[in-house]
Amino acid sequence: MRILHIIGTLNPAAGGPSESVRVLLSFGPIGYTGEVVTLDDPQQAYADDIPFPVHALGPVKTVYGFTRKLLPWLMVNRDRFDGVVVNGLWQYCGLAAWLALRGRKPYVVFTHGMLDPYFKRRFPRKHMKKWAYWLAAEYWVLRGAYRVLFTTKEESVLAEQSFWLHRWKGFVVPYGASRPPNEGAVLREAFWAEYPEIRGRRFLLYLGRIHPKKGCDLLIRSFVKLAARDPGLHLMMAGPNFEDWTETLRQMVVEAGLSGRVHWPGMLRGEVKWGAFFASEAFILPSHQENFGIAVAEALACGCAVLLADKINIAREIAEEGAGLMELDTQEGTDTLMERWIEMAPTQREAMRAQALKTFDEHYDMRRNAVTIIRLFEGAGSLERAGSLER
Repeated sequence: MRILHIIGTLNPAAGGPSESVRVLLSFGPIGYTGEVVTLDDPQQAYADDIPFPVHALGPVKTVYGFTRKLLPWLMVNRDRFDGVVVNGLWQYCGLAAWLALRGRKPYVVFTHGMLDPYFKRRFPRKHMKKWAYWLAAEYWVLRGAYRVLFTTKEESVLAEQSFWLHRWKGFVVPYGASRPPNEGAVLREAFWAEYPEIRGRRFLLYLGRIHPKKGCDLLIRSFVKLAARDPGLHLMMAGPNFEDWTETLRQMVVEAGLSGRVHWPGMLRGEVKWGAFFASEAFILPSHQENFGIAVAEALACGCAVLLADKINIAREIAEEGAGLMELDTQEGTDTLMERWIEMAPTQREAMRAQALKTFDEHYDMRRNAVTIIRLFEGAGSLERAGSLER
């Protein structure tokens, strides 16, 4: 089955949506192949290593991503695909898909957490501005979709709290990550070769954007507070710098006299990224909002215990299965999260790591997501041929 993904960018630094598209289109053996159209500049280097066709129609000059190229491209190429996946909201990608595909080709919209009411509470003025676009375009994009995809039931419920005007055909799909590309020992060595100063050190791993939404400040404060409780424990803050926030966090570490125990490698990719999971003692993410968290699933795939805030929609299920810990997304909650790990017996940590891999195998292998999307479009195709496709 040939599927087109539409996404604003495939830049790995953009986070989960970009990674999910890359992973989904890597499953050719199960019958899921396709192409991607983006708003990226075709000269961007990060598009060079992608093993599937990418049509970069940028560059664009605004965050909204308007380009005159997208709509004509979709109208010319839509019949080459069995279905279309629109990734994300609040960009021209969705509107162009609705204009080009409605009544002609089934499309689904993957919201990627962008309807979470967290953003309504955190940015009330921006939310008021979004109302205008919601009424003019986004509501109709979602209403016209064959299905609107959510990664958890909780995300589906929360999405209805962002705007009182909402009507769509929601569908919860299994989500997750790919498996590590090599044996753990090989990947661990790849990581240590890149960062020899961390070899032999015990460390907690944060991997994601350095961004206020992710609770990075809570994590730094907790580490500063509790560092003396476990003098051999280090912290690795791996990820791209957003909103020029890294220097502020670094200064907090410097003032606490802990520069030698907090490491800032920037964004990790490929085998080095996977090796960081295998080399770490646990993965920690005190985020204020995550509809899923691909890095969480990647950690589990490496048999890495995960320490999570309760605002990560899969945190409760993971904690209940014994693959990680969960606390509130507050300073006190993050302190407790780290304290619980520091105080945990070695046998308990080993049991949690073993359960982490079992939890990944049972719930978060991304192949399940790919198969589900194939089945969705097969169902849409059957209805289309019968002349009863819901629109």
